[in-house]
Amino acid sequence: MHHRLPHRMQTVSLSLYRFPSLAARLWVFGQMAVARFSMWRMRDVGFWKLCGSGTGEGFTPRPNTQVWAILATWPDADTARRNLDQAPVFRRWRSHSAESWTVLLSPTSARGKWSGEQPFVPQAPGPGPVVALTRATMRLPILLKFWGRVPDISAVIGSDPNVIFKIGIGELPLLHQVTLSIWPDATSMANFARGDGPHGRAIRAVREEGWFAEELYARFSIIDDWGTWGGTSPLAAKEAA
Repeated sequence: MHHRLPHRMQTVSLSLYRFPSLAARLWVFGQMAVARFSMWRMRDVGFWKLCGSGTGEGFTPRPNTQVWAILATWPDADTARRNLDQAPVFRRWRSHSAESWTVLLSPTSARGKWSGEQPFVPQAPGPGPVVALTRATMRLPILLKFWGRVPDISAVIGSDPNVIFKIGIGELPLLHQVTLSIWPDATSMANFARGDGPHGRAIRAVREEGWFAEELYARFSIIDDWGTWGGTSPLAAKEAA
């Protein structure tokens, strides 16, 4: 499905787009087929996913039809910037959206698989905030139990004073979930993930009860970001706080 490219300091991009009007949302629904064709034809891109999002903090089973995302891997940061600026699919999504924000990432650790692949190539971590990404495919019998715990996790991640940014996205509602969060440092992220709160208890349940058919956990350093989300860069807003 995805092109195979040599890895030269792999760069990962996550681009978020907001489509508030009904016309724009109908347009992006149509893009779920059209944009896939464009991504398949893009020579420089490696692994990629088109994702919808969930409402509320973190992630929920209710889709947010206003917010959509494109995640992609590139052989290096310059190639990523060039394609994100010039490639037709990214230009179209920007022009139809009311707001967009892109963050460039360098993988620092990764374990597990996504759609049967290991998409991220870890490199040495850089300075600054830590980005955490988790992706899971739920086993069908466990769905109700999983989504029963999610509201508690979402409320806690939303109230955590350390989290700089958080969003829940996914390829398919309910079954496939991706959570991305940005933290000032690894310690604050680890305290949230492994503590005795809802998230820590959920992680223990995942291990003990085998909730996921497939899972991936990755961390990243931030290379760059541009655009706005909620009227400003989430990273600049944190720095100014």
